[in-house]
Amino acid sequence: MLFQMLWVRGIVFTVLLPAVVGFFLPSAIDPRAQFRGGISDAGWLLVAAGMLTYALCLIRFLAAGGTPAIYFARHLRLLIGEEPAGLVSGGPYRFSRNPMYVGVLLVVFGQAVLFASPLLAAYGGTVFLLFHLMVVFFEEPHLRATRGRSYDLYCREVPRWLGRPRRRSGGQ
Repeated sequence: MLFQMLWVRGIVFTVLLPAVVGFFLPSAIDPRAQFRGGISDAGWLLVAAGMLTYALCLIRFLAAGGTPAIYFARHLRLLIGEEPAGLVSGGPYRFSRNPMYVGVLLVVFGQAVLFASPLLAAYGGTVFLLFHLMVVFFEEPHLRATRGRSYDLYCREVPRWLGRPRRRSGGQ
């Protein structure tokens, strides 16, 4: 029953945040966007990669006993759940400390390619900037305060956005 409730809260969170940023706002920003076909169809690869990345991350959070709920939205915990008690660091989190954000950005930029839309590309750049600021000024300090040394070690090993994990230093 508890796991089912986590799923419901994870889906509610997904509809309220990533789906709004990744699908609803782009359609409002460029309502006349039309599929271009041809090489623009490559945008589907980005959209699919973004959705898969997000889904894998959501599953990781649910398996860890929480949802991807943003810690400062605790007053909504009955609706969207709470973050897991421990650090989620497996799966896509081995290559990025923020793969959910990367997934949403892939969806947005995929749509910019699909529709050959400069408006959506600019929106994607703006969303990236906002994500980056939120991560640097809110999420990372929160995780350092609540996860301590394990988060510091994780930050040394895994890049903030994308890349190969760094080797552990000091023979660990």
